[in-house]
Amino acid sequence: MAEAILFGLAQKMIENLGSQTFQEFGSLWGVEGELEKLKDTVSTIQAVLQDAAEQQSHNHQVKHWLEKLNDAVYDADDLLSEFSTEATRRSMVSKNKVAKEVRTCFSCSNPLAFRYKMSRKIKAMRQKLNAVAENRKNFHLKEFHGETNVVRRKRDPTHSFVREEKVIGREDDRKAIIGLLFDSNVEENVSVIPIVGIGGLGKTTLAQYVYNDEKVQNYFELKMWVCISDVFELKIIIEKITGNAPGNLEMDELQRQLRQKIDQKKYLLVLDDVWNEDRGKWLNLIDILMGGSKGSKIIITTRSRLVARITNTVSPYILKGLSEDRSWFLFEQVAFSKGQVTNNPTLVTIGREIVKICQGVPLAIMSIGHVLYCKETESEWLLVKNNLLANLIEGNEIFPILKLSYDNLPSHLKSCFAYCSLFPKDYEMDKETVIQLWIAQGFVQSSNRNQQLEDVGDEYFKDLLWRSFFEEINEYGDLKYKMHDLIHDLAEAVAGEECKLVSFDGKDINEKNRHVSCPFYINPSFTETLSLLVKAIKVRTFLLTCSRRYSGALEESMLNTIILSFKSLCALDLHALKITSIPNSIGKLIHLKYLDVSFNKDIETLPDSITTLLNLQVLKLYDCKGLKELPKNFRNLVNLKHLYNHGCDNLSHMPCGLGQMTSLQTLPIFIVSTSSDIGGLGELKDLKNLRGTLEISHLERLEETNSESIVVNLREKQHLEKLILKWYHQDQVGNNEDVKLLEDLQPHENLKYLEVYQYKGVKFSSWISSLINLVDLSIESCKRCRYLPPLSHLPSLKSLSLDTMNDLEYISDKDMSKEVPASSTTLSTTFFPSLKSLTIIACPNLKGWWGRTDHQQDQSHNSLPLFPLLSSLWISNCPEMTSMPLFPNLEESLYLENVSLKPLQETMSVSSSSLSSSSPLSKLNEMQLDSIEDIESLPAEWALHSLKQLYIQNCPRLTSMSGAVRNLTSLCSLSIVNCEEFDPFRDMHDDGMEWRCLICLRDLRFEGIPKLKSLPVGLQCISTLKELIISNCPNLMTLPELTSLESLWIQGCEPNLTSLLEISCLTSLRWLAISDFPNLITFPESIRNPISLESLTIWRCPNLTTLPDDGFLKSLRKLHICPQLAEKYKNKIEKDFPNLEIRGL
Repeated sequence: MAEAILFGLAQKMIENLGSQTFQEFGSLWGVEGELEKLKDTVSTIQAVLQDAAEQQSHNHQVKHWLEKLNDAVYDADDLLSEFSTEATRRSMVSKNKVAKEVRTCFSCSNPLAFRYKMSRKIKAMRQKLNAVAENRKNFHLKEFHGETNVVRRKRDPTHSFVREEKVIGREDDRKAIIGLLFDSNVEENVSVIPIVGIGGLGKTTLAQYVYNDEKVQNYFELKMWVCISDVFELKIIIEKITGNAPGNLEMDELQRQLRQKIDQKKYLLVLDDVWNEDRGKWLNLIDILMGGSKGSKIIITTRSRLVARITNTVSPYILKGLSEDRSWFLFEQVAFSKGQVTNNPTLVTIGREIVKICQGVPLAIMSIGHVLYCKETESEWLLVKNNLLANLIEGNEIFPILKLSYDNLPSHLKSCFAYCSLFPKDYEMDKETVIQLWIAQGFVQSSNRNQQLEDVGDEYFKDLLWRSFFEEINEYGDLKYKMHDLIHDLAEAVAGEECKLVSFDGKDINEKNRHVSCPFYINPSFTETLSLLVKAIKVRTFLLTCSRRYSGALEESMLNTIILSFKSLCALDLHALKITSIPNSIGKLIHLKYLDVSFNKDIETLPDSITTLLNLQVLKLYDCKGLKELPKNFRNLVNLKHLYNHGCDNLSHMPCGLGQMTSLQTLPIFIVSTSSDIGGLGELKDLKNLRGTLEISHLERLEETNSESIVVNLREKQHLEKLILKWYHQDQVGNNEDVKLLEDLQPHENLKYLEVYQYKGVKFSSWISSLINLVDLSIESCKRCRYLPPLSHLPSLKSLSLDTMNDLEYISDKDMSKEVPASSTTLSTTFFPSLKSLTIIACPNLKGWWGRTDHQQDQSHNSLPLFPLLSSLWISNCPEMTSMPLFPNLEESLYLENVSLKPLQETMSVSSSSLSSSSPLSKLNEMQLDSIEDIESLPAEWALHSLKQLYIQNCPRLTSMSGAVRNLTSLCSLSIVNCEEFDPFRDMHDDGMEWRCLICLRDLRFEGIPKLKSLPVGLQCISTLKELIISNCPNLMTLPELTSLESLWIQGCEPNLTSLLEISCLTSLRWLAISDFPNLITFPESIRNPISLESLTIWRCPNLTTLPDDGFLKSLRKLHICPQLAEKYKNKIEKDFPNLEIRGL
């Protein structure tokens, strides 16, 4: 089925043969006639590929013909690449833009000799292709010109429903799984719930739906997700759970870290896509996972009932297909445009019949629905239905549906999709990388010379995503993509031998492989694999797809073998292989377009021969920390589009002539130099295609060289999204040179992100106020800056951060009445209309927002403007700040440290009347108050109804929070630290019974509270309280009956330890820690007979000499004790209590 890639290759050749370069040099070298004939031959071949592909499954002669054709087309493409490379070289020579190395690296420099040689090669190649093409007549193949099998129409501009509709019809399943998660009527501490169903049914989606449920979020202390897939190796699974890089730690340390991570925590672990049917392997894993708190759950998704049988502790949940109604609803969302359902009842009838064929499988419904969306007539829909019925295979009804979706792809998408079979199952693909690899292979073409291929590739990618061949994975804001297992099976099937995921033994390699991927770590034994791999001498892609940051280690001899064996390479991935140098032989890879040597931290230089790679488009040097400089003749890489150099911490300068590389789109970091002999800032002038992020570093060096005004032309770089400007001054004296330089660095108004670091000017350039598309502005360590230009009108600004600005007194030097007219205050949305996050840190002289007001409008809180959308506010170490605009809509977080409470009081005082019917803090989720001198209590007026986390520290005048307690009904975590006047009973008359209002409280911490004598009795009523930390509270006498408490840590509370450890009433306690009691000599009687204790930690108690009796030790599972005790009892415990884990602290 590899005709998809062959079609893409043929299209690339046709495009190249029709290009201006081939026409000009073809005429110059006298081969224009041969090239035109070759183009006709390739066009003829391409026209019959579709019919040949359909016939090959039942006609072995056609299949053999396609194989011969495949070899011939690849050889022809290599020859054309050689032709275009020589044309590029000669064009550079004629313009004197090329170094000596490039002049002599390819063909002989004699034009007549080269003309004769190239003419002979092209003629021979055309004859070879002609001979193969002529044989097509033996098979009476039909010709197809253009995309005759695909009807394309414009879609609605938004299709966000793809992710939303994954959960259609699964509400009952979600409730059932959550019920199993919350079921406490199980014997084991950790129980396993298998979700079983066929591929494409939505097991993973259901698990995700449950995993992100709000009730589940609050129920479990720790949540983890691991995708298992084909390889069930204990070490790999533990590495994924603990977040360790593969291969960094030994198994003993890994299992120790895992045990520590889950120790006494009620956790939820999802093991997605499990295939392992070896019960021994499962038992080895579950033994390590049993250390969690009672109620911990493991969800497994699997297609195999045998897997469910060997893993489950409860009955497996058998996931069924969607109901007919839900299936139809999903199909409607995907297959019909607006209004089409009601307008054409015949399509509805056909559609319902197709939905029945899909048997309630969401993946099948969505795949076939996307195919039908691009078809408008009844005859087209009937053809799809009849094809489905004709191709149903017993035992695998879904695959023909997915194959039909593939068959209906345009040819250019088929080759791109097939190529993605190189990524292993569950691999998280980076979109930018995938597109660059497609371009390197010639799969992305455009007839519009003004359109970047990257933009065309982006459309290709979005099309495959929309058609459900890819799915989005969004973790921690990092958007990646993957293929469903069945979709990956389809990709492997259609790619055939062209693309190969190599096995470590290399036995599946053959000479037909053109694109290979190694989904394993490279080690010295890879030599044997490589000896087999070199059989595929015409390999064009070599990828490492095991890990992004660690791929193993590759010896220099093996690297040389790869380079010298695979002369046709277009894409070479050598990332994270502990390479110390790249051999000169790299220059022999004249077809190379993509080279990744990222994360090789010991590479100091690149070989000069790399500058002869005239076709190179992508060079990735991420995190090559040892790299000191780029080759002198780097400018010879005239086709380089993407240079990734961030993380190259030792790179001292940019190469001279960089400005001639006008194809550059990606240049994350430009390092300013002090020497005029190497690349200066002016090199940026002509790089008009730069896009994404540009950081200009060491701008202070321009001042050291007394440079004249330098033209950088950032204003013309309309595709730049993020600009970072960094000075590294040794002194902090104000500098007028910085002001002039910043003025010259004005970017295009399309800029979205701007960061400025260590600028020493007194004022900022006014152009910042013109960046109407700016989303994020960060200014750090600009210590001499006194004020900023007006920012409040910027319509797109969502985040503003000001950090370490010593001289800043007022954020704006404008008159408030002029910047914010009286009619625009209070309920206006024109003041920072989009701002959601505001951070102000270490501005010791900052007093307020405006330094000037006119006599008609003062800065009283009644006239201050407000932030209409501000959700997160962080103000730290701004002790002089007493006034700022109002913030009545905080939802995410409020952090105040070493700052006056007056700005908050201003907002609170206005809220009671004009702003809103609710308190400004009523929707707030998280609050932290640190070193606030003027706070004495948390008043009821704050109405903290939605608050989930409250952290108060170093507030010397805080006496109570009695007024706020009754409103803290959503609070999950409370910490009060080092507040010497705080007393939880202040202003209360009921022994603290009011604290029972904290009905969601889970974690409670009191530290450094000398007036704390007892805990509020209302805590006894809170069934959710699981963890209590008491530290340095010397007057605390007793604990109440906290029957739900599972974890207790008491630190430095002498002399009342004995009374504090009367814990027989803590009936659910499982984890107890005692630390920092230097006078503790014997083990307290009060904890010799705990009811439920499983883990005991005794830390920094140097005079404790004995442990409890054997009966107590027998009930424990973990014992962490002081070194002197560990040494004393180690042998006894190992002998008498082999199952007790003991560790010295």
